[in-house]
Amino acid sequence: MASLEMRRIADQLDRAVNGPAWHGPAILKLVKGVSAKDAAAKPIPAAHSIWELVAHTAAWLEIVRLRLEGKAPGRITQAMNWPPIAAPTRGSGPSPSIREWRADIDRLRRAARDLQSAIRSFDDRQLSKNLPGVGDTWSAYITLHGAVQHVLYHAGQIAILKKGTS
Repeated sequence: MASLEMRRIADQLDRAVNGPAWHGPAILKLVKGVSAKDAAAKPIPAAHSIWELVAHTAAWLEIVRLRLEGKAPGRITQAMNWPPIAAPTRGSGPSPSIREWRADIDRLRRAARDLQSAIRSFDDRQLSKNLPGVGDTWSAYITLHGAVQHVLYHAGQIAILKKGTS
């Protein structure tokens, strides 16, 4: 059985992704009902789209899980950090695909669930140690809380972007 601390961290991640979250709407609540077209829209031209933020958040949940499992990816590439999305972000290209948009939402849901599972099976005696791939910078404890904070940060961005697409 997972330690109390690991259950608490997994719970905080679940609240950030699925809710109820203290700060406001959880990230999956925010993207519920967002069309592929709106997800790909750039109401703030220099900012990332909702879709890009969802793919990026999912990618980092996957990276943190790999690190927690001792399987650190090498150098994080731009494509790993900001995975390309299937829909065009501007111009008059083909319409965004609802199927691909839903696949990226499912990727976020799955990445969060997989990380929660990894957190629950992590030995909390290892929380003060650094995870592979982070050098001497971040302990497991800071990395796991950072993953929760990262989800919340991008949830806030999505909330603002939704106002610009509605």
